[in-house]
Amino acid sequence: MSKAMSDPVTAIKQDREHVEHRQGYAGRIENPLLGIPREQLLKEVEAFANEKGLVDRLPMLRKGAILAQSPHAYDELDILDADEKAVIAREHSRKWDQSGMLIFAVLLCSLGACVQGWDQTGSNGANLSFPQYFGIYRPKDHPDHMKGEWLIGLINSAPYISSAFLGCWLSDPLNNYFGRRGCIFITAIILIITPIGSGLCHTWEQLFICRLLMGVGMGAKGATVPLFAAENSPAAIRGGLTMGWQLWTAFGIFLGFCANAVVASAGAIAWRLQLGSAFLPALPLAIGVYFCPESPRWLMKKNRYPEAYHSLLRFRKHELQAARDLYYIHVQLALELDIKKGATYVGRFVELFTIPRVRRATLASFVRLTIPCWASAIVIPIVMIGQQMCGINIIAFYSSSVFKESGYSDMEALYASIGFGAINFVCAFPAIITIDTFGRRSLLLATFPQMAWTLLAAGFAFYIEDVKIKLGVVALFIYLFAAFYSVGEGPVPFAYSAEVFPLAQREQGMAWAVATCLFWAAVLGLTWPAMLAALTPTGAFGFYAGLNVCAFVLIFFFLPETKQRTLEELDQVFSVPTSRFASYQVNTFLPYVVKRHVLRNKRATLAPLFVTDGTSDYDTIMRTKSRVSEKNVRDMA
Repeated sequence: MSKAMSDPVTAIKQDREHVEHRQGYAGRIENPLLGIPREQLLKEVEAFANEKGLVDRLPMLRKGAILAQSPHAYDELDILDADEKAVIAREHSRKWDQSGMLIFAVLLCSLGACVQGWDQTGSNGANLSFPQYFGIYRPKDHPDHMKGEWLIGLINSAPYISSAFLGCWLSDPLNNYFGRRGCIFITAIILIITPIGSGLCHTWEQLFICRLLMGVGMGAKGATVPLFAAENSPAAIRGGLTMGWQLWTAFGIFLGFCANAVVASAGAIAWRLQLGSAFLPALPLAIGVYFCPESPRWLMKKNRYPEAYHSLLRFRKHELQAARDLYYIHVQLALELDIKKGATYVGRFVELFTIPRVRRATLASFVRLTIPCWASAIVIPIVMIGQQMCGINIIAFYSSSVFKESGYSDMEALYASIGFGAINFVCAFPAIITIDTFGRRSLLLATFPQMAWTLLAAGFAFYIEDVKIKLGVVALFIYLFAAFYSVGEGPVPFAYSAEVFPLAQREQGMAWAVATCLFWAAVLGLTWPAMLAALTPTGAFGFYAGLNVCAFVLIFFFLPETKQRTLEELDQVFSVPTSRFASYQVNTFLPYVVKRHVLRNKRATLAPLFVTDGTSDYDTIMRTKSRVSEKNVRDMA
């Protein structure tokens, strides 16, 4: 580490140590440049420019560093001219006014999610015919009926099995050697070839192998595309842009359902067309990613700063924004590299559970139940496993079978599935705005109870004897369930997991998160046919309704909010111990909710858990908390 960086990095390290041992509830969100005299800061910027080959950009880098030091006081900075101040003012007032390249990159790369969504629905429609073609379907009164159900589940879950155990873990070496763009291109080629192969199979074993190979591409893509979107996006709209993954997954599901209905009349080859058509959205992804710049953070990780600066110039509307972001990211990444120990693949994986800050990011995607905070943890995934265990992929994988179970004909089941896909897609749009205003945590807490009762109601609707009424009621509650999912648990998991890990462990962390998600997708896909046969639709839906309630409790106690923080500021958010975060929810947040929203006390105030330096007086706020003992107050002072 260069001498020029020693003071900012030391300041961050001291802050982390301070927060790790603090006995109070809050954590500071420190700006590492805060308090450095301007003369010293300019010297450090000059040394940085000389070291990284950016001397020709030095004048703008000086302005960018000073702006990064006082981002909210830009109007008072004498080093900025009127036009530059106007640019920053517009950035604050019109946060969605971004460069065309940024929008293009995020939307195009998120189009890769269409492959996953389309494949889910391709197998959904094919479930009505390929079991008969391969001779694995057995009537309910046949002695081998359950064997056939397990084989159908195995074929449906094959991509998620290989994603969880191989594809996601390949994302780290692929990203390391080929970059974000290269990894996305390679996986797009895989996802062009394998759906076509699936449509040409003649035995269920061949189909199973093709879908296993498809999962390799799906896993590596799923662990990379959200990272690419998150790393290129400004903090104020990062959630909205990153959730393009969910938006386009939902769009792929909708298009897949439409394709299922269109080719349903093709006769014996209908299932082949339904499986094979999933290659279509991978084509523009493979072509378009060639025109996108590489992730600036990845280039900086490789010490390719001139290229990173050029990339930021394309992703930002003004050079001042690019210079500010480059220097601020550099200061924060210097600390991450300082604490990085694992230079090997295995070492970086181990760091997910051994470095306190990284462990808390891991356990934000996954809740831990521990005895000591560091020993023998039972790690239970929250946002990622919640996306599967909430029950959404019951419908995405098997909606045609579920609707047929309630009394629909084959074609009616396909048309009803189109309605599910349309609602899933359309209801994802409100989340683009609310994910960065209402927040990730708040969206989950607001929607999980709604998903629980709608799924339970859909299950009980199967008891209705009048077939016509039953059809309508089952469809209604499944549609309502999809609407609530699309606003909350749909967009949050991938956006959240893509942003919480530091750069040194980002590929490994995202791979771990996505592998967990897809592993449980495999479990769901494998077990649902047998569960449906054993528990009936009511029992099976009720089981997943109960899991929604469990997820709500875990999110309340263990999931920090990350909205509108830079990827680097999240270091401080995850420096607050998990036990202290849970204690805050019980002793501070919950009493506030009761006073404000149950007892209607308009004077009730909520002391913040995280305090941003320069915007709040930390000690004053903390001393107003009546539940903090005098000893804790002295420790915080």
